[in-house]
Amino acid sequence: MKFEIEARERTLQGSGASRRLRRENRVPAIVYGGTRKPLMIDIDHNEILLNLRKEGFRSSVLTLKLDGKSQQALLRDAQVHPWKPLVLHCDFLRVDATHAIHQRIPLHFLNGDIAPGVKLEGGAVAPALNDIEVSCLPQHLPAFIEVDLKDLALGDTIHVSELVFPDKVAPVVTGDDLVVVSIIAPKVVEEEAEGEEGAEIEAAADVDKEHKDD
Repeated sequence: MKFEIEARERTLQGSGASRRLRRENRVPAIVYGGTRKPLMIDIDHNEILLNLRKEGFRSSVLTLKLDGKSQQALLRDAQVHPWKPLVLHCDFLRVDATHAIHQRIPLHFLNGDIAPGVKLEGGAVAPALNDIEVSCLPQHLPAFIEVDLKDLALGDTIHVSELVFPDKVAPVVTGDDLVVVSIIAPKVVEEEAEGEEGAEIEAAADVDKEHKDD
């Protein structure tokens, strides 16, 4: 999916100017990186709020349209209100088609319902990671990485080294080969069993007390 954001340059800075922009339904933002100086911009609030709700937006190379010209960028940060649907500020990083970028992209877990450990053994899918950092040229950046669970039995895991990445895309790995997802015995069943056992002990104690009172 391709994303385009209309922007306009702004010259006024400070909290007062930002409040005025927000009253106009605009969001203060900045574009930085590359050989050019950081540029102060503002964008339409409803447009950015709608896009932020789309999964691929945060992991895609965006087109910023500014004064009739287009430039490629990544969303690096979006500050939002703690409880209101209100975007306060955005940071965009310029990208160059000839230079590799590092970006976190979501993981999509497939076939968890038919994995033997779930369907036949009553286990549960337990993701350890929801996204992963990759390195590639901007034009090769995938929207997500698929993780197929169809062959996993109870107790099985998938590590980062076992993921399948598109051509010209590589994971950014530091340290240990991290676990991505596991099939585990559901804790809910264990907790229910413990609760039932506790209830039986309490009931037995009550009966014993009644006999002693008699």
